[in-house]
Amino acid sequence: MARRTLLSGLAGIALAAGAWSAGAYRATMAGAEARIARRSSVIPTGAGPLEYAVAGDGPATMMMIHGTGGGFDQGLLFAHGLLEAGFRIVAPSRFGYLRTGFPDDASPARQADVLVDLLDHLGLERIAVAGGSAGALTAAEFALRHPDRCAHLILIVPAANLSGRDPVDFTALQHMAVERVLTSDAWFWGFATLAPDMLLRTLLATDPALLDRVSPDERRRADLIRAGLMPISRKTDGLRNDGHWAGTRTETAFESIAVPTLILSCEDDLFGTAETARLLADRIPGARLIVYPDGGHIWLGHDTDLSRDIGVFITGMPNP
Repeated sequence: MARRTLLSGLAGIALAAGAWSAGAYRATMAGAEARIARRSSVIPTGAGPLEYAVAGDGPATMMMIHGTGGGFDQGLLFAHGLLEAGFRIVAPSRFGYLRTGFPDDASPARQADVLVDLLDHLGLERIAVAGGSAGALTAAEFALRHPDRCAHLILIVPAANLSGRDPVDFTALQHMAVERVLTSDAWFWGFATLAPDMLLRTLLATDPALLDRVSPDERRRADLIRAGLMPISRKTDGLRNDGHWAGTRTETAFESIAVPTLILSCEDDLFGTAETARLLADRIPGARLIVYPDGGHIWLGHDTDLSRDIGVFITGMPNP
C-alpha cells in the first residue's frame, strides 16, 4: 500500500510538472508572438518582403542591423540606449528572420542592396548604419556598396571570418544538438528554461558569471536578449545563413570602406570578436577601435558606455 501510494504520488507530480511545462511553454510562445506583433511593417522589394520598425523621433537617425537569432525587435533592443538619448532608430529584419523573405542570394551584399530600398521608402537620404554580431557584415557591405547613403559605419562585436578560422567551431555532435535546438520552439524553450546560463555562454558567447557583477538593468537586458530569441522557428533560415557567412572566410573589401567607422567589442567575447575588431581596425582606413575589458558578446555591463561612445561618434556630443 505504501509503495502504491508513493508511485501514485510520483505519477501525480509528473503529471503536474508536465501540465505546468505545457502551460509555461504556451505562455512563453504567446508572449513572444505578442512582443513582435503589430510593431513592424513590411515593404515589397526585389528580394521579397522586408520587415522593419522605426522608433524614436530625434534629429539623429541610425539604422541598427540585428545579430544572429534576432529580428527587428533585437535591433531596437540593441539600440535602446540610443533611443533613450534621442535617436531615431530604423531596425530591419535580415533575410530569413521573422517576416523578411529568404531569396536565393541571401548574402550580406544582397541584403545591403535591399536596405537601400528601405531608406528610399522612408525618405532617408543618408544615415548612420550599425551592425551587431552577424549583422556587422551587412552593415560593412552597405558602407562599401552605398557610401552615398552611409554617413557613419558602426560595427559592434563583429562576427566575421577574417583569418580562415570559424569563430564558432562546433564538433559534429554539437552541430547536431544545436540544429535540433535551433529548429524547434519546444526544444529551444526547454533549453532556455532548464539551462539559461548555458544558453548565455554557448549561443550568446557571454560568461554567466558576469550577471553577478552588473546592475539589475543590465541583467534585465540580458534576460530580454535571451527571451527575444523566441520564436526560434521563425528564424531558422536566417540562423543557418548566418552560420554560413560568419563561418566562411569573408571576401568583403574592408580596405575600400571610405566612411567614418567605429568598431566596438569586448575582450572576453567567447566568439573572439575582439581579435576580429582589431583586424578590421587595421584594414578599414581611419577606423576607430574601442574594446571594453569585459562584457562578452552582448557587452554586458557596458550598454551605457556603448550608447555613449556611438552617440559621440555620430554627433560629436553625448546626446544629439
